[in-house]
This record gives sequence, C-alpha cells and structure tokens, in this order.
Amino acid sequence: MTMVAIATLCMPAFAMGAGAAEVDANGDGILSVAEVQAVYPDVTTEQFSAMDLNADGALDDGEVQAAQEAGMMPAPSEG
Repeated sequence: MTMVAIATLCMPAFAMGAGAAEVDANGDGILSVAEVQAVYPDVTTEQFSAMDLNADGALDDGEVQAAQEAGMMPAPSEG
C-alpha cells in the first residue's frame, strides 16, 4: 500500500496523481533532494543518494519505482 501511494505521487506530472505537485515542486518530472525533503523531511541525503541509482542528483521514474519497491520511500499523506 505504501509503495502504491508513493508511486502515485512521484511519477512525472503528466502521469501523476493529484498530490504529485507537492513533491515535484517545479514540475520537471524528476525529484531533487530538496523537493523530496520538503515533503519528507526524514529522508536524509544519504538515503536520497541510495535511491539515486545513476548518481545524477535527481530521482527519475525508474529510480522512484525502485525506491518504492525497496521500501526506501516513505508513504505520502493522501487526501
């Protein structure tokens, strides 16, 4: 359930659910550490780096999905 909920929030805006804009603040379809920490302040830089599989400083669709499947991404608040 946690993974499904966060998947809805962390994909690019055109594919995301209603809460996606809360995470992807600039709407570019990728998540920076600042965007993730603004919504999930408990996510450390080290945890973000572990989710950032290609080490480019941002989470894309695949990295978000992998983080969800690994249980590394926290559940969003649904409303």
